[in-house]
Amino acid sequence: MSNQSETLYLSTNLAERFAAVRQFTETLCETLRPEDCCIQSMPNSSPVRWHLAHTTWFFETFLLKTDSNYRSYDEHYEVLFNSYYNSVGEQFPRALRGMLTRPTVAEVYDYRHEVDRLVTKWFGEGQIDADQQLAKVVELGLHHEQQHQELILTDVKHMFSLNPLRPRFRAGLRPSASDSPAKCEWIHFEEGLYTIGHVGEGFAYDNEGPQHRVFLEPYALASRPVTSGEFLEFISEGGYSRPEFWLSEGWQQVQVNGWHHPLYWYEQDGRWQEFTLSGSRPVDLAAPVTHVSFFEADAFSRWAGVRLPTEAEWEVAAQDVGITGNFADTLLCSGHAIHPSSRSVDDGRLAQMFGDIWEWTASQYTAYPGYQPAPGALGEYNGKFMCNQFVLRGGSCATSSNHIRRTYRNFFAPEARWQFSGFRLAK
Repeated sequence: MSNQSETLYLSTNLAERFAAVRQFTETLCETLRPEDCCIQSMPNSSPVRWHLAHTTWFFETFLLKTDSNYRSYDEHYEVLFNSYYNSVGEQFPRALRGMLTRPTVAEVYDYRHEVDRLVTKWFGEGQIDADQQLAKVVELGLHHEQQHQELILTDVKHMFSLNPLRPRFRAGLRPSASDSPAKCEWIHFEEGLYTIGHVGEGFAYDNEGPQHRVFLEPYALASRPVTSGEFLEFISEGGYSRPEFWLSEGWQQVQVNGWHHPLYWYEQDGRWQEFTLSGSRPVDLAAPVTHVSFFEADAFSRWAGVRLPTEAEWEVAAQDVGITGNFADTLLCSGHAIHPSSRSVDDGRLAQMFGDIWEWTASQYTAYPGYQPAPGALGEYNGKFMCNQFVLRGGSCATSSNHIRRTYRNFFAPEARWQFSGFRLAK
């Protein structure tokens, strides 16, 4: 990504950010071939082509179609690229997205560019700046697209990992420097009544509010995430074969799916290797372990004699931590691999709270007190998924730097492993 694009990406001007975010999606895909963009490697993932089209469908559906004179780009796209918005209409089955060969990747790019042209025209005519509701839709659409940029990276990684050729998403990118891990210390927090949740100016999803108070008992948080080296000790001591550490459903996942190590790890010539977006390489024992499920994080915590933090504990701890770290846009711009990195900082403070890995918490994804979903179809964005999911915090190396907040609540099913998910300990 050029310096000019990077500047636009961080701009506060909505029209400039629209252009930059839309362009960054295509920048992420510039090394992919059409064949790479059509494959769906599992039901939970989607083809890159679908991500490119769905993020465009969002702006067409919720922005351009507010104009009664607008005519749909292609009426078939209304079904093909609707994800889960029941109030909008029918959706093509998610698990079958990889079965479609049409529209072609080139036709999807034509769709993107036409919608971009029209939205840019609306900006130029002042329609969006003059209508606060339209501006809010654009803002939501940009953050929605940034979520799909992350999914493009994680879905491509899963797809490439199944190929014996082990393709590289970005050839030639150097991995971040590896150091010995920082000493893990316990950072203590006093009991008390704390305030969490989003309030005030700036974008936030509806599930991040309302702001409310929580009482926390005294607790401590590990100063850094659990490393791959520490997780290897869990493996070596039979962690995956000892049911006493596992929740019942987690143990079932281990048995049914044959889990013995984090996703993308494999042994070769007696050494642990891992598949990354820049190809295979030895496991960095000093870096945060990643691609583990909630069940694995929870089992490790029990093995270690401690626990995972709640999301309230995590957010309170993060309130005085700067939002800096390894993020997708900064890593790509600097020529580094999109992968968690090790750090040797040892200053008795919380480290790597943001970037590198999403951190599993012990909190089930549910509504905050007083939560009300947004009205209309956009109310389906978050609220209806508040069941059988766990909250993750902090963003990852696949997240964009201007997409994350201290109050951001990501959520996945507890068995999910294909995201850049890790954890830190609490007690």
